[in-house]
Amino acid sequence: MQDRPPAIRTIGLRKAYGARSALDGLDLEVPPGVVYGFLGPNGAGKTTTMRILAGLIRSDAGTVELFGRSVGWLDRAPLSRIGALIDAPAFYPYLSGRDNLRALAGVGPAPASGRIDAVLELVAMQDRASDRFETYSMGMRQRLGIAAALLNDPPLLLLDEPANGLDPLGIVEMRGLLRRLAGEGKTVFVSSHILGEIQLMVDEVAIVAAGRLVRAGRLDHLLAASGEVRLRVAPDDVPRATEILGRMAPSVHQDGRGPGWLTIAVAPDRAAALNHALVSSGVAVSGLETGSDLEGLFLSLTEG
Repeated sequence: MQDRPPAIRTIGLRKAYGARSALDGLDLEVPPGVVYGFLGPNGAGKTTTMRILAGLIRSDAGTVELFGRSVGWLDRAPLSRIGALIDAPAFYPYLSGRDNLRALAGVGPAPASGRIDAVLELVAMQDRASDRFETYSMGMRQRLGIAAALLNDPPLLLLDEPANGLDPLGIVEMRGLLRRLAGEGKTVFVSSHILGEIQLMVDEVAIVAAGRLVRAGRLDHLLAASGEVRLRVAPDDVPRATEILGRMAPSVHQDGRGPGWLTIAVAPDRAAALNHALVSSGVAVSGLETGSDLEGLFLSLTEG
């Protein structure tokens, strides 16, 4: 059976605002049925990309494909397969959450019967659905925005900072919801600055900087490839330890967490060999940590 086409593919996407380039030839390929993290520092082009995908703005150059179909600026039909929450959700302040969803349902394809109550339950808003929107907290407004994005049961969700304003329990519930939607076959394309939460949530990730893709792939593979071992020795032993470890790894540096800490760019399963090399050379090791995280990978790829 032929594989399904990517849910999203962009080729050479470019967008400038006056003299400032927001996207500089962005290439992305997002497989279907995953939670896909879209990460980058402020000004990297994340929101611009999501606005182009949602048909809110027009790119200057490049192509966009959704589920294998090229999407032109005036070709709006494929956009009916997208649910989006980009920027702050906007609703009528004097209407209830449920009535806002009813109003939204009236300006597009009619959702299935009972869908409004279903999406309110999905985002845990059924108990406040009859209250006016203006009484909602930021987190509740964000939940209603996600309910609106899910209204027509789209196969692709574009979510920009979906955990914005949520308390810790709400963030955990959001993670579970997005994982569940991907398990049902939807593609969830999510941008967030909460890297620890992204690491727990996503299957694949793309990291962008200055409008270009700098790294993409399965998160577990990327983290394994960027593995580190951190060792602590006496400050006076740092030069000797650096010399010994430098014969075993391409990169050894002091990591700034305190005197005597060294970071070695090797797979975590080599920690025992590093420790043995130091101890057998008379260099005592007083601390050892292994592993890598998304924050470390992100900073290594985007700093500067």
